[in-house]
Amino acid sequence: MDDHGWEDPRESATAPGEIIDMDSPGATDEYVEPDEYDEKAQKEAEKRLREVLEKIPRDISLILFTSPEKNGPFNAATREVIRLVRQMTSKISLLEYDLSHEMARKWEAGASPTLLFNPEKYRIRWLGAPVGEETKTFVEALMMLGYGQVDMGEQAAKIIEKIDSPRHIKVFVSPSCPYCPQQVVNALKAAIIKPEMVSLEIIDIQANPRLAEEYSAQSVPQTFANEVLVAQGAQPEELFMSSVLSLERQYIFIPDDDAPLIETDLVIVGGGPAGLTAGIYAQRSGLESAVVEKDALGGQIATTPIVENYPGIAQAGGKVLVELMVSHALEYTRIFQGEEVMEIQPGDPIVVTTSRRRFQTRAVLLATGAKHRHLGVMGEQRFSGRGVSYCSTCDGPLFTGRKVIMVGGGDSAVTEALNLKNIGVDVTLVHRRDALRAQEHLVEKLQQEDIPVLYNTEIEEITGKKGVTRVSLVDLKTRKKHRKKVDGVFIAVGYEPSVELARKIGVEITKEGYIKHDAGHRTNIPGIYSAGDVEGGYKQIVTAAGQGAEAALAIFEDLINPYWKQ
Repeated sequence: MDDHGWEDPRESATAPGEIIDMDSPGATDEYVEPDEYDEKAQKEAEKRLREVLEKIPRDISLILFTSPEKNGPFNAATREVIRLVRQMTSKISLLEYDLSHEMARKWEAGASPTLLFNPEKYRIRWLGAPVGEETKTFVEALMMLGYGQVDMGEQAAKIIEKIDSPRHIKVFVSPSCPYCPQQVVNALKAAIIKPEMVSLEIIDIQANPRLAEEYSAQSVPQTFANEVLVAQGAQPEELFMSSVLSLERQYIFIPDDDAPLIETDLVIVGGGPAGLTAGIYAQRSGLESAVVEKDALGGQIATTPIVENYPGIAQAGGKVLVELMVSHALEYTRIFQGEEVMEIQPGDPIVVTTSRRRFQTRAVLLATGAKHRHLGVMGEQRFSGRGVSYCSTCDGPLFTGRKVIMVGGGDSAVTEALNLKNIGVDVTLVHRRDALRAQEHLVEKLQQEDIPVLYNTEIEEITGKKGVTRVSLVDLKTRKKHRKKVDGVFIAVGYEPSVELARKIGVEITKEGYIKHDAGHRTNIPGIYSAGDVEGGYKQIVTAAGQGAEAALAIFEDLINPYWKQ
Protein backbone atom coordinates (compact mmCIF):
# COMPACT_ATOMS: atom_id res chain seq x y z
CA MET A 1 0.00 0.00 0.00
CA ASP A 2 1.36 3.43 -0.93
CA ASP A 3 1.25 6.73 0.94
CA HIS A 4 -2.21 7.51 -0.45
CA GLY A 5 -3.76 4.27 0.71
CA TRP A 6 -3.80 2.68 -2.74
CA GLU A 7 -3.35 -1.05 -2.71
CA ASP A 8 -1.33 -2.65 -5.51
CA PRO A 9 -3.21 -5.74 -6.74
CA ARG A 10 0.11 -7.52 -7.21
CA GLU A 11 0.64 -7.39 -3.42
CA SER A 12 -2.76 -8.55 -2.21
CA ALA A 13 -4.94 -11.61 -2.31
CA THR A 14 -8.14 -11.03 -4.23
CA ALA A 15 -11.58 -12.49 -4.15
CA PRO A 16 -13.05 -13.77 -7.41
CA GLY A 17 -15.14 -11.17 -9.15
CA GLU A 18 -13.70 -8.28 -7.16
CA ILE A 19 -10.15 -7.13 -7.82
CA ILE A 20 -8.45 -8.65 -10.86
CA ASP A 21 -4.66 -8.73 -10.97
CA MET A 22 -3.54 -7.38 -14.34
CA ASP A 23 -0.59 -9.80 -14.33
CA SER A 24 -2.58 -12.79 -13.11
CA PRO A 25 -1.44 -16.04 -14.78
CA GLY A 26 -5.08 -16.98 -15.06
CA ALA A 27 -5.97 -14.03 -17.26
CA THR A 28 -7.48 -15.34 -20.49
CA ASP A 29 -8.30 -12.19 -22.47
CA GLU A 30 -6.70 -12.34 -25.88
CA TYR A 31 -4.34 -9.46 -26.65
CA VAL A 32 -3.32 -8.70 -30.17
CA GLU A 33 0.15 -7.24 -30.55
CA PRO A 34 0.22 -3.82 -32.26
CA ASP A 35 1.66 -3.37 -35.71
CA GLU A 36 5.40 -3.92 -35.89
CA TYR A 37 7.51 -0.81 -36.28
CA ASP A 38 11.14 -0.43 -37.07
CA GLU A 39 12.90 -2.22 -34.21
CA LYS A 40 15.70 0.29 -33.76
CA ALA A 41 13.35 3.28 -33.73
CA GLN A 42 11.03 1.51 -31.31
CA LYS A 43 13.85 0.71 -28.88
CA GLU A 44 15.06 4.29 -29.02
CA ALA A 45 11.53 5.59 -28.35
CA GLU A 46 11.13 3.19 -25.43
CA LYS A 47 14.48 4.32 -24.02
CA ARG A 48 13.45 7.99 -24.16
CA LEU A 49 10.07 7.20 -22.63
CA ARG A 50 11.66 5.23 -19.80
CA GLU A 51 14.06 8.07 -19.05
CA VAL A 52 11.16 10.51 -18.73
CA LEU A 53 8.86 8.22 -16.74
CA GLU A 54 11.59 7.21 -14.30
CA LYS A 55 11.87 10.84 -13.20
CA ILE A 56 8.16 11.31 -12.46
CA PRO A 57 8.03 12.87 -8.96
CA ARG A 58 4.33 12.40 -8.11
CA ASP A 59 2.26 9.30 -7.48
CA ILE A 60 -0.40 8.44 -10.06
CA SER A 61 -3.39 6.35 -8.98
CA LEU A 62 -5.29 4.38 -11.61
CA ILE A 63 -8.53 2.44 -11.15
CA LEU A 64 -9.58 0.05 -13.91
CA PHE A 65 -13.06 -1.42 -14.18
CA THR A 66 -13.62 -4.43 -16.45
CA SER A 67 -15.99 -7.29 -17.04
CA PRO A 68 -15.01 -10.71 -18.44
CA GLU A 69 -18.22 -10.68 -20.47
CA LYS A 70 -17.58 -7.33 -22.16
CA ASN A 71 -14.84 -6.18 -24.55
CA GLY A 72 -12.27 -8.81 -23.61
CA PRO A 73 -9.58 -7.71 -26.12
CA PHE A 74 -9.94 -4.07 -25.04
CA ASN A 75 -9.61 -5.08 -21.37
CA ALA A 76 -6.49 -7.05 -22.12
CA ALA A 77 -4.96 -4.29 -24.22
CA THR A 78 -5.54 -1.76 -21.43
CA ARG A 79 -3.87 -4.04 -18.89
CA GLU A 80 -0.91 -4.56 -21.20
CA VAL A 81 -0.37 -0.82 -21.81
CA ILE A 82 -0.53 -0.13 -18.06
CA ARG A 83 1.82 -3.03 -17.35
CA LEU A 84 4.38 -1.67 -19.80
CA VAL A 85 4.41 1.83 -18.30
CA ARG A 86 4.53 0.46 -14.74
CA GLN A 87 7.73 -1.33 -15.70
CA MET A 88 9.23 2.11 -16.37
CA THR A 89 8.17 3.87 -13.16
CA SER A 90 7.27 2.96 -9.59
CA LYS A 91 4.97 5.96 -9.25
CA ILE A 92 1.92 4.34 -10.88
CA SER A 93 -0.40 2.25 -8.71
CA LEU A 94 -3.34 0.26 -10.02
CA LEU A 95 -6.53 -1.20 -8.67
CA GLU A 96 -8.76 -3.24 -10.95
CA TYR A 97 -12.33 -4.14 -10.11
CA ASP A 98 -15.06 -6.09 -11.80
CA LEU A 99 -18.04 -4.02 -12.91
CA SER A 100 -20.16 -5.98 -10.41
CA HIS A 101 -18.07 -4.68 -7.50
CA GLU A 102 -19.44 -1.95 -5.19
CA MET A 103 -16.55 0.31 -6.23
CA ALA A 104 -18.03 0.42 -9.72
CA ARG A 105 -21.23 1.81 -8.25
CA LYS A 106 -19.28 4.33 -6.16
CA TRP A 107 -17.46 5.65 -9.21
CA GLU A 108 -20.45 5.20 -11.57
CA ALA A 109 -18.50 2.94 -13.93
CA GLY A 110 -20.71 1.06 -16.36
CA ALA A 111 -18.49 0.38 -19.38
CA SER A 112 -15.73 -2.17 -19.77
CA PRO A 113 -13.00 -1.08 -19.75
CA THR A 114 -13.22 2.18 -17.80
CA LEU A 115 -10.00 3.73 -16.52
CA LEU A 116 -9.94 6.49 -13.87
CA PHE A 117 -6.97 8.81 -13.29
CA ASN A 118 -6.29 10.10 -9.73
CA PRO A 119 -10.05 9.96 -9.12
CA GLU A 120 -9.89 11.50 -5.66
CA LYS A 121 -8.77 14.76 -7.27
CA TYR A 122 -9.66 14.66 -10.97
CA ARG A 123 -12.75 13.59 -12.89
CA ILE A 124 -11.02 11.99 -15.86
CA ARG A 125 -12.11 8.64 -17.24
CA TRP A 126 -11.19 6.65 -20.33
CA LEU A 127 -13.85 4.40 -21.85
CA GLY A 128 -11.85 2.04 -24.03
CA ALA A 129 -8.22 1.01 -24.49
CA PRO A 130 -5.37 3.55 -24.85
CA VAL A 131 -3.87 1.88 -27.92
CA GLY A 132 -2.83 2.97 -31.40
CA GLU A 133 -2.72 6.74 -31.77
CA GLU A 134 -4.20 7.09 -28.28
CA THR A 135 -1.17 5.51 -26.59
CA LYS A 136 0.51 8.90 -27.04
CA THR A 137 -2.44 10.56 -25.31
CA PHE A 138 -2.25 8.10 -22.42
CA VAL A 139 1.44 8.81 -21.91
CA GLU A 140 0.76 12.56 -22.14
CA ALA A 141 -1.86 12.22 -19.37
CA LEU A 142 0.62 10.37 -17.15
CA MET A 143 3.23 13.07 -17.77
CA MET A 144 0.86 15.90 -16.83
CA LEU A 145 -0.31 14.13 -13.68
CA GLY A 146 3.11 12.79 -12.70
CA TYR A 147 4.98 16.06 -13.15
CA GLY A 148 2.11 18.28 -12.04
CA GLN A 149 2.70 20.53 -15.01
CA VAL A 150 0.43 21.49 -17.89
CA ASP A 151 1.99 23.27 -20.85
CA MET A 152 -0.67 25.73 -21.89
CA GLY A 153 -0.34 28.94 -23.86
CA GLU A 154 -1.10 32.25 -22.21
CA GLN A 155 -4.15 32.90 -24.36
CA ALA A 156 -5.75 29.53 -23.63
CA ALA A 157 -4.99 29.88 -19.92
CA LYS A 158 -6.83 33.21 -19.83
CA ILE A 159 -9.90 31.62 -21.42
CA ILE A 160 -10.10 28.62 -19.13
CA GLU A 161 -9.93 30.85 -16.07
CA LYS A 162 -13.24 32.35 -17.20
CA ILE A 163 -15.07 29.02 -16.78
CA ASP A 164 -17.18 29.49 -13.65
CA SER A 165 -19.79 26.75 -14.06
CA PRO A 166 -19.48 22.97 -14.62
CA ARG A 167 -18.35 21.65 -17.99
CA HIS A 168 -18.82 17.94 -18.69
CA ILE A 169 -16.66 17.15 -21.73
CA LYS A 170 -16.91 14.06 -23.91
CA VAL A 171 -14.33 13.47 -26.64
CA PHE A 172 -15.06 10.60 -29.04
CA VAL A 173 -11.87 9.06 -30.46
CA SER A 174 -10.57 6.09 -32.42
CA PRO A 175 -7.14 4.40 -32.06
CA SER A 176 -6.63 4.83 -35.81
CA CYS A 177 -7.33 8.58 -35.88
CA PRO A 178 -4.24 10.83 -36.18
CA TYR A 179 -6.24 13.95 -35.32
CA CYS A 180 -7.69 12.68 -32.03
CA PRO A 181 -4.67 12.99 -29.69
CA GLN A 182 -4.46 16.76 -30.16
CA GLN A 183 -8.10 17.20 -29.14
CA VAL A 184 -7.87 14.84 -26.16
CA VAL A 185 -4.75 16.59 -24.86
CA ASN A 186 -6.68 19.87 -25.02
CA ALA A 187 -9.44 18.32 -22.92
CA LEU A 188 -6.94 16.81 -20.45
CA LYS A 189 -5.39 20.22 -19.91
CA ALA A 190 -8.80 21.70 -19.10
CA ALA A 191 -9.70 18.88 -16.70
CA ILE A 192 -6.37 19.07 -14.87
CA ILE A 193 -6.12 22.86 -14.63
CA LYS A 194 -9.77 23.32 -13.60
CA PRO A 195 -10.72 20.07 -11.79
CA GLU A 196 -13.46 21.73 -9.74
CA MET A 197 -15.32 22.73 -12.92
CA VAL A 198 -14.28 20.36 -15.71
CA SER A 199 -14.89 16.62 -16.01
CA LEU A 200 -13.74 14.54 -18.97
CA GLU A 201 -14.73 11.30 -20.66
CA ILE A 202 -12.51 9.98 -23.45
CA ILE A 203 -14.71 7.59 -25.41
CA ASP A 204 -13.26 5.04 -27.83
CA ILE A 205 -15.88 4.49 -30.55
CA GLN A 206 -14.56 0.99 -31.26
CA ALA A 207 -15.08 -0.14 -27.67
CA ASN A 208 -18.33 1.83 -27.28
CA PRO A 209 -20.19 1.70 -30.62
CA ARG A 210 -23.62 2.11 -29.02
CA LEU A 211 -22.58 5.26 -27.22
CA ALA A 212 -21.05 6.59 -30.43
CA GLU A 213 -24.31 5.79 -32.22
CA GLU A 214 -26.31 7.58 -29.54
CA TYR A 215 -24.29 10.75 -30.06
CA SER A 216 -24.03 10.24 -33.84
CA ALA A 217 -20.27 10.42 -33.36
CA GLN A 218 -19.41 8.51 -36.51
CA SER A 219 -16.51 10.79 -37.44
CA VAL A 220 -13.75 11.48 -34.95
CA PRO A 221 -12.68 13.42 -33.06
CA GLN A 222 -16.00 14.89 -31.95
CA THR A 223 -16.26 16.92 -28.75
CA PHE A 224 -19.33 17.56 -26.62
CA ALA A 225 -19.55 19.92 -23.65
CA ASN A 226 -22.64 19.69 -21.47
CA GLU A 227 -24.20 17.52 -24.20
CA VAL A 228 -23.67 20.22 -26.85
CA LEU A 229 -21.54 19.41 -29.90
CA VAL A 230 -18.80 22.05 -29.71
CA ALA A 231 -16.22 20.67 -32.17
CA GLN A 232 -15.81 18.30 -35.09
CA GLY A 233 -12.14 17.67 -35.69
CA ALA A 234 -9.04 18.77 -33.82
CA GLN A 235 -8.62 22.39 -32.69
CA PRO A 236 -5.85 24.67 -31.51
CA GLU A 237 -6.02 24.85 -27.71
CA GLU A 238 -7.35 28.44 -27.73
CA LEU A 239 -10.26 27.47 -29.98
CA PHE A 240 -10.93 24.38 -27.87
CA MET A 241 -11.08 26.39 -24.64
CA SER A 242 -13.23 29.04 -26.34
CA SER A 243 -15.65 26.36 -27.57
CA VAL A 244 -15.92 24.79 -24.12
CA LEU A 245 -16.38 28.19 -22.47
CA SER A 246 -19.09 29.39 -24.88
CA LEU A 247 -20.70 25.96 -25.37
CA GLU A 248 -20.75 26.48 -29.12
CA ARG A 249 -18.36 25.88 -31.99
CA GLN A 250 -15.63 28.46 -32.40
CA TYR A 251 -13.77 28.78 -35.69
CA ILE A 252 -11.48 31.78 -35.29
CA PHE A 253 -9.45 32.92 -32.31
CA ILE A 254 -7.93 36.40 -32.42
CA PRO A 255 -5.01 36.76 -29.99
CA ASP A 256 -4.51 39.81 -27.79
CA ASP A 257 -2.42 42.70 -29.12
CA ASP A 258 0.58 41.44 -27.12
CA ALA A 259 0.73 38.22 -29.18
CA PRO A 260 4.38 37.23 -29.82
CA LEU A 261 6.07 38.27 -33.05
CA ILE A 262 8.46 35.91 -34.85
CA GLU A 263 10.95 37.17 -37.40
CA THR A 264 12.16 34.64 -39.95
CA ASP A 265 13.35 34.30 -43.54
CA LEU A 266 10.61 31.97 -44.78
CA VAL A 267 7.14 31.06 -43.59
CA ILE A 268 5.82 27.82 -45.08
CA VAL A 269 2.04 27.48 -44.98
CA GLY A 270 1.22 23.77 -44.88
CA GLY A 271 2.80 20.79 -43.12
CA GLY A 272 2.39 18.12 -45.80
CA PRO A 273 5.26 16.51 -47.73
CA ALA A 274 5.90 19.68 -49.77
CA GLY A 275 5.97 21.97 -46.74
CA LEU A 276 8.05 19.68 -44.52
CA THR A 277 10.59 19.06 -47.28
CA ALA A 278 10.81 22.78 -48.01
CA GLY A 279 11.52 23.43 -44.33
CA ILE A 280 14.42 20.99 -44.41
CA TYR A 281 15.95 22.35 -47.61
CA ALA A 282 15.48 25.99 -46.61
CA GLN A 283 17.24 25.52 -43.30
CA ARG A 284 20.06 23.55 -44.89
CA SER A 285 20.50 26.42 -47.33
CA GLY A 286 20.94 28.85 -44.46
CA LEU A 287 17.43 30.29 -44.27
CA GLU A 288 15.52 30.48 -41.00
CA SER A 289 12.17 28.84 -41.69
CA ALA A 290 8.90 28.11 -39.93
CA VAL A 291 6.21 25.63 -40.96
CA VAL A 292 2.65 26.58 -40.00
CA GLU A 293 -0.04 23.85 -40.17
CA LYS A 294 -3.62 24.23 -38.94
CA ASP A 295 -4.50 20.51 -39.02
CA ALA A 296 -2.61 17.25 -38.65
CA LEU A 297 0.93 17.22 -39.99
CA GLY A 298 1.45 15.16 -43.12
CA GLY A 299 -1.63 16.34 -44.97
CA GLN A 300 -3.40 13.57 -46.86
CA ILE A 301 -0.72 11.02 -45.91
CA ALA A 302 -1.87 11.10 -42.28
CA THR A 303 -5.17 9.45 -43.26
CA THR A 304 -3.80 7.13 -45.95
CA PRO A 305 -3.96 3.51 -44.76
CA ILE A 306 -1.01 2.21 -46.79
CA VAL A 307 1.64 4.00 -48.87
CA GLU A 308 3.27 1.71 -51.43
CA ASN A 309 5.02 3.98 -53.89
CA TYR A 310 7.47 6.08 -51.86
CA PRO A 311 11.12 5.46 -52.92
CA GLY A 312 13.10 3.45 -50.40
CA ILE A 313 10.01 2.24 -48.54
CA ALA A 314 8.26 -0.71 -50.16
CA GLN A 315 5.18 -0.34 -47.97
CA ALA A 316 4.34 1.72 -44.90
CA GLY A 317 1.33 3.00 -43.05
CA GLY A 318 0.60 6.63 -43.79
CA LYS A 319 1.00 7.61 -40.12
CA VAL A 320 4.39 5.88 -39.96
CA LEU A 321 5.65 7.79 -42.99
CA VAL A 322 4.36 11.06 -41.51
CA GLU A 323 6.22 10.39 -38.27
CA LEU A 324 9.44 9.84 -40.22
CA MET A 325 8.98 13.06 -42.18
CA VAL A 326 8.07 15.15 -39.16
CA SER A 327 10.95 13.78 -37.07
CA HIS A 328 13.35 14.63 -39.89
CA ALA A 329 11.92 18.12 -40.39
CA LEU A 330 12.12 18.92 -36.67
CA GLU A 331 15.88 18.49 -36.86
CA TYR A 332 15.99 21.59 -39.08
CA THR A 333 12.91 23.78 -38.92
CA ARG A 334 10.41 25.06 -36.40
CA ILE A 335 6.88 23.67 -36.73
CA PHE A 336 3.80 25.46 -35.47
CA GLN A 337 0.96 22.95 -35.52
CA GLY A 338 -2.62 23.89 -34.75
CA GLU A 339 -2.27 27.43 -36.11
CA GLU A 340 -4.35 28.70 -38.99
CA VAL A 341 -3.00 31.44 -41.23
CA MET A 342 -5.63 34.14 -41.24
CA GLU A 343 -3.96 36.84 -43.34
CA ILE A 344 -0.87 37.47 -45.46
CA GLN A 345 0.19 41.05 -46.19
CA PRO A 346 2.76 41.22 -49.01
CA GLY A 347 5.50 43.78 -48.63
CA ASP A 348 8.98 44.16 -47.19
CA PRO A 349 8.76 42.43 -44.81
CA ILE A 350 5.77 40.18 -45.49
CA VAL A 351 3.48 39.95 -42.45
CA VAL A 352 1.75 36.62 -41.77
CA THR A 353 -0.97 36.62 -39.12
CA THR A 354 -2.07 33.27 -37.68
CA SER A 355 -4.69 32.33 -35.10
CA ARG A 356 -1.95 32.58 -32.46
CA ARG A 357 0.78 35.03 -33.50
CA ARG A 358 2.35 37.16 -36.20
CA PHE A 359 5.36 36.44 -38.38
CA GLN A 360 7.55 38.94 -40.21
CA THR A 361 9.25 37.17 -43.07
CA ARG A 362 11.12 37.76 -46.31
CA ALA A 363 9.21 35.08 -48.26
CA VAL A 364 6.14 32.84 -48.02
CA LEU A 365 5.69 29.39 -49.53
CA LEU A 366 2.09 28.29 -50.05
CA ALA A 367 2.09 24.51 -49.66
CA THR A 368 -1.57 24.37 -48.68
CA GLY A 369 -2.28 21.15 -50.55
CA ALA A 370 -5.79 20.04 -51.42
CA LYS A 371 -8.95 19.13 -49.55
CA HIS A 372 -11.51 16.41 -50.10
CA ARG A 373 -13.89 17.07 -52.97
CA HIS A 374 -17.56 16.74 -52.07
CA LEU A 375 -20.27 15.11 -54.16
CA GLY A 376 -22.66 18.00 -53.67
CA VAL A 377 -25.70 15.73 -53.35
CA MET A 378 -28.64 16.10 -50.99
CA GLY A 379 -27.90 14.76 -47.52
CA GLU A 380 -24.12 14.86 -47.84
CA GLN A 381 -23.60 17.92 -45.70
CA ARG A 382 -26.41 17.03 -43.30
CA PHE A 383 -24.95 13.62 -42.49
CA SER A 384 -21.28 14.63 -42.49
CA GLY A 385 -19.85 13.02 -39.37
CA ARG A 386 -23.04 11.00 -38.92
CA GLY A 387 -22.47 8.32 -41.51
CA VAL A 388 -20.83 10.35 -44.28
CA SER A 389 -17.05 10.22 -44.04
CA TYR A 390 -13.99 11.13 -46.09
CA CYS A 391 -11.50 9.05 -44.06
CA SER A 392 -11.69 5.27 -43.74
CA THR A 393 -8.64 5.25 -41.46
CA CYS A 394 -10.32 7.53 -38.92
CA ASP A 395 -13.92 6.34 -39.07
CA GLY A 396 -13.87 2.89 -40.66
CA PRO A 397 -13.64 0.84 -37.42
CA LEU A 398 -17.05 2.09 -36.29
CA PHE A 399 -18.62 0.35 -39.31
CA THR A 400 -17.14 -3.10 -38.72
CA GLY A 401 -19.81 -5.68 -39.54
CA ARG A 402 -21.99 -3.08 -41.24
CA LYS A 403 -22.76 -2.12 -44.83
CA VAL A 404 -21.25 0.94 -46.48
CA ILE A 405 -20.52 2.22 -49.96
CA MET A 406 -17.27 3.79 -51.11
CA VAL A 407 -17.74 6.40 -53.84
CA GLY A 408 -14.91 6.88 -56.33
CA GLY A 409 -12.78 5.02 -58.85
CA GLY A 410 -9.21 6.20 -58.34
CA ASP A 411 -6.32 4.99 -56.22
CA SER A 412 -7.66 6.60 -53.05
CA ALA A 413 -11.14 5.08 -53.36
CA VAL A 414 -9.85 1.57 -54.09
CA THR A 415 -7.22 1.76 -51.33
CA GLU A 416 -9.80 2.87 -48.79
CA ALA A 417 -12.27 0.20 -49.94
CA LEU A 418 -9.58 -2.43 -49.38
CA ASN A 419 -8.87 -0.98 -45.95
CA LEU A 420 -12.55 -1.13 -45.01
CA LYS A 421 -12.80 -4.74 -46.21
CA ASN A 422 -9.70 -5.62 -44.18
CA ILE A 423 -11.27 -4.37 -40.92
CA GLY A 424 -14.50 -6.29 -41.48
CA VAL A 425 -16.72 -3.73 -43.18
CA ASP A 426 -19.16 -4.89 -45.88
CA VAL A 427 -18.18 -2.41 -48.59
CA THR A 428 -19.42 -1.82 -52.15
CA LEU A 429 -17.61 0.49 -54.54
CA VAL A 430 -19.71 2.94 -56.57
CA HIS A 431 -18.13 4.54 -59.64
CA ARG A 432 -19.72 6.79 -62.24
CA ARG A 433 -17.66 5.43 -65.17
CA ASP A 434 -17.49 2.00 -66.79
CA ALA A 435 -13.88 1.36 -65.70
CA LEU A 436 -11.81 2.20 -62.63
CA ARG A 437 -9.00 4.75 -62.88
CA ALA A 438 -6.92 3.09 -60.13
CA GLN A 439 -3.58 1.40 -60.73
CA GLU A 440 -3.81 -2.12 -62.10
CA HIS A 441 -2.38 -3.85 -59.03
CA LEU A 442 -4.99 -2.14 -56.84
CA VAL A 443 -7.80 -3.24 -59.15
CA GLU A 444 -6.47 -6.80 -58.97
CA LYS A 445 -6.52 -6.66 -55.16
CA LEU A 446 -10.09 -5.37 -55.30
CA GLN A 447 -11.06 -8.40 -57.36
CA GLN A 448 -9.17 -10.78 -55.09
CA GLU A 449 -11.03 -9.41 -52.07
CA ASP A 450 -14.33 -9.90 -53.93
CA ILE A 451 -15.46 -6.32 -53.36
CA PRO A 452 -18.48 -5.59 -55.58
CA VAL A 453 -18.38 -2.58 -57.90
CA LEU A 454 -21.40 -0.70 -59.24
CA TYR A 455 -20.21 0.85 -62.50
CA ASN A 456 -21.89 3.74 -64.32
CA THR A 457 -23.63 4.64 -61.08
CA GLU A 458 -24.03 7.88 -59.16
CA ILE A 459 -25.54 8.84 -55.81
CA GLU A 460 -28.49 11.18 -56.03
CA GLU A 461 -29.35 11.49 -52.35
CA ILE A 462 -28.26 10.32 -48.90
CA THR A 463 -31.08 9.82 -46.41
CA GLY A 464 -31.63 8.80 -42.81
CA LYS A 465 -32.78 10.06 -39.42
CA LYS A 466 -30.03 10.42 -36.82
CA GLY A 467 -27.57 8.79 -39.19
CA VAL A 468 -27.36 7.40 -42.71
CA THR A 469 -29.78 4.57 -43.48
CA ARG A 470 -29.92 4.46 -47.28
CA VAL A 471 -28.78 6.02 -50.52
CA SER A 472 -30.59 6.73 -53.77
CA LEU A 473 -28.60 5.54 -56.80
CA VAL A 474 -29.05 6.06 -60.52
CA ASP A 475 -27.68 3.94 -63.36
CA LEU A 476 -26.22 6.49 -65.80
CA LYS A 477 -26.80 4.24 -68.84
CA THR A 478 -30.33 3.01 -68.24
CA ARG A 479 -31.38 5.98 -66.02
CA LYS A 480 -33.02 3.46 -63.70
CA LYS A 481 -33.06 4.45 -60.06
CA HIS A 482 -32.99 2.30 -56.97
CA ARG A 483 -32.43 2.68 -53.25
CA LYS A 484 -29.84 0.78 -51.25
CA LYS A 485 -29.77 0.27 -47.48
CA VAL A 486 -26.41 1.27 -46.03
CA ASP A 487 -25.05 2.40 -42.68
CA GLY A 488 -22.42 4.71 -44.09
CA VAL A 489 -21.10 6.51 -47.15
CA PHE A 490 -17.36 6.98 -47.64
CA ILE A 491 -16.35 9.45 -50.32
CA ALA A 492 -13.04 9.53 -52.21
CA VAL A 493 -13.66 11.44 -55.44
CA GLY A 494 -10.52 13.49 -55.54
CA TYR A 495 -9.37 16.74 -54.08
CA GLU A 496 -9.78 20.45 -54.62
CA PRO A 497 -6.73 22.70 -54.28
CA SER A 498 -6.76 24.86 -51.16
CA VAL A 499 -6.28 28.25 -52.78
CA GLU A 500 -8.35 30.48 -50.49
CA LEU A 501 -5.29 32.21 -49.05
CA ALA A 502 -3.76 32.61 -52.48
CA ARG A 503 -6.92 34.23 -53.88
CA LYS A 504 -7.16 36.50 -50.86
CA ILE A 505 -3.77 38.11 -51.54
CA GLY A 506 -4.19 38.30 -55.30
CA VAL A 507 -2.17 35.30 -56.47
CA GLU A 508 -3.14 34.28 -60.00
CA ILE A 509 -5.08 31.02 -60.31
CA THR A 510 -5.19 28.79 -63.40
CA LYS A 511 -8.46 27.96 -65.12
CA GLU A 512 -8.25 24.51 -63.49
CA GLY A 513 -8.20 26.17 -60.06
CA TYR A 514 -4.53 25.72 -59.12
CA ILE A 515 -1.91 28.34 -58.24
CA LYS A 516 -0.22 29.70 -61.34
CA HIS A 517 3.58 29.57 -61.04
CA ASP A 518 6.78 29.57 -63.09
CA ALA A 519 9.60 27.00 -63.17
CA GLY A 520 10.98 28.42 -59.93
CA HIS A 521 7.62 28.06 -58.17
CA ARG A 522 7.24 31.86 -58.15
CA THR A 523 3.75 33.36 -58.24
CA ASN A 524 2.84 36.75 -59.70
CA ILE A 525 3.43 38.38 -56.30
CA PRO A 526 7.08 38.98 -55.32
CA GLY A 527 8.11 36.88 -52.35
CA ILE A 528 5.14 34.50 -52.61
CA TYR A 529 5.85 30.96 -53.84
CA SER A 530 3.92 27.68 -54.15
CA ALA A 531 4.63 23.94 -54.07
CA GLY A 532 2.83 20.61 -53.87
CA ASP A 533 -0.72 19.60 -54.71
CA VAL A 534 -1.89 23.23 -54.72
CA GLU A 535 0.02 23.55 -58.02
CA GLY A 536 -1.74 20.60 -59.67
CA GLY A 537 0.27 17.90 -61.41
CA TYR A 538 0.44 14.25 -60.46
CA LYS A 539 -0.54 14.62 -56.78
CA GLN A 540 1.96 12.07 -55.54
CA ILE A 541 3.89 12.22 -52.28
CA VAL A 542 7.22 12.03 -54.06
CA THR A 543 6.39 14.84 -56.51
CA ALA A 544 5.11 17.08 -53.70
CA ALA A 545 8.31 16.52 -51.73
CA GLY A 546 10.38 17.27 -54.84
CA GLN A 547 8.49 20.48 -55.48
CA GLY A 548 9.03 21.54 -51.87
CA ALA A 549 12.78 21.07 -52.28
CA GLU A 550 12.82 22.95 -55.59
CA ALA A 551 10.86 25.85 -54.15
CA ALA A 552 13.12 26.15 -51.09
CA LEU A 553 16.25 26.27 -53.26
CA ALA A 554 14.67 28.84 -55.59
CA ILE A 555 13.70 31.00 -52.61
CA PHE A 556 17.24 30.84 -51.26
CA GLU A 557 18.64 32.03 -54.61
CA ASP A 558 16.02 34.77 -54.93
CA LEU A 559 16.62 36.15 -51.44
CA ILE A 560 20.33 36.42 -52.24
CA ASN A 561 19.55 38.23 -55.50
CA PRO A 562 15.90 39.40 -55.45
CA TYR A 563 14.56 39.27 -58.99
CA TRP A 564 11.84 41.81 -58.16
CA LYS A 565 14.46 44.48 -57.40
CA GLN A 566 16.30 44.09 -60.71
